[in-house]
Amino acid sequence: MTFWKTFFKDTKLKKLYSNKTSSRIQEKILIKNLDNEGQDINIYFSTNNDIDLYELEQLCDSVGWVRRPLKKVKIALDNSFMIAYIFYHENNKKKVIGFARATSDNAFNATIWDVVIHPNFQKKGLGKALMNQIVYNLRSYDISTITLFADPQVVKFYRNLGFITDPDGVKGMFWYPM
Repeated sequence: MTFWKTFFKDTKLKKLYSNKTSSRIQEKILIKNLDNEGQDINIYFSTNNDIDLYELEQLCDSVGWVRRPLKKVKIALDNSFMIAYIFYHENNKKKVIGFARATSDNAFNATIWDVVIHPNFQKKGLGKALMNQIVYNLRSYDISTITLFADPQVVKFYRNLGFITDPDGVKGMFWYPM
């Protein structure tokens, strides 16, 4: 390992190749004073890896996603390049209302997965704000190709954010166990 460290004397390179969460952990206000049933709340964005699995499961349940084993969800989160979520504070506790994650080769490509916004907070610009932050963060790692999979009913949403169908006409290929 000492041999490889000689290549990373430049602090910019050291930051780029260091542990992905060390220098880019963030938690910030995303939207101030969002109306939530007559009450103004601040919406926060975080890339900290401290999301509660049970709260994430409840969020996914709220949109009707099929339940996944929590043990596998934890493995998926642990192996993600980035975890991002949005929340507000209620009684000094975080209430997660949006989530997404990305996997990456750490150099050129990233794929965004599991984008979800709680139904009570949809149509308020939070999905757009969450996606813009994820793309911004991925671009800060100099990742140039960002992909995602979209169900037909949300393709228009992603197109409005600048995503396009593959310009080379390449079709995705999938393998599923029988």
